[in-house]
Amino acid sequence: MEEKQEFEMGLPNGVGEQMLAHAFEKFNVKLEHGEFGPKLIGEYDELVKAKEFLEEAIRARLKELEGE
Repeated sequence: MEEKQEFEMGLPNGVGEQMLAHAFEKFNVKLEHGEFGPKLIGEYDELVKAKEFLEEAIRARLKELEGE
């Protein structure tokens, strides 16, 4: 069985606990705390999807806070 390579991705600023919980439900990623803060660990494709999801969630939250 071929082992998949895992990558690391730092979390973007503004990620809340609820956003992170939804990302864990939707994507095959895990959270680790590194020297420079929290990071997601997973396969490249999963990290890309998680990043796009988190960025969209942040944009939606900002619009909500701006009253749009």
